[in-house]
Amino acid sequence: MDSLGTSDERLSELEFRLLDEFQRDFPLCSRPYAVLAKRLGSDEETIIRNLAELRARGYISRVGAVVTPHKAGWSTLAAMSVPEDRLTDVAQKISVRGEVNHNYEREHEYNLWFVVTGTDRNAVAGVLMDIEAETGMPVIDLPLVEAYRLDLGFRLS
Repeated sequence: MDSLGTSDERLSELEFRLLDEFQRDFPLCSRPYAVLAKRLGSDEETIIRNLAELRARGYISRVGAVVTPHKAGWSTLAAMSVPEDRLTDVAQKISVRGEVNHNYEREHEYNLWFVVTGTDRNAVAGVLMDIEAETGMPVIDLPLVEAYRLDLGFRLS
């Protein structure tokens, strides 16, 4: 099979394997992309280029570690009630911020949810204030009360 995915935008076999096989156990070393390349029968430059393309096409938002909450920096869950006609625009403004690792729509009065990270509680509060100022809408800060470990890696195959 040459490619996988939707008829509109297909994933190459290499792209599919990058998404499917490395959601966890990413190599922790000085040249992780070279390790991935060796495992996938490719080269480091191709792996880096494919990951950048997957990000540009919206398949991934970042490549990075998941760290126990508040062990290295600070994070919070946030929510907004966004009018339907502004939802895409507001979500895009939030998504481009480096401190936001993901956002998603929910069927609720508070229909846009996202996670903000920063060096400390004050840095995160500053990001939330900036988002409020930029969008003109209030942000609800929902700080962690009790930690639960969720495995967010999902096999595609």
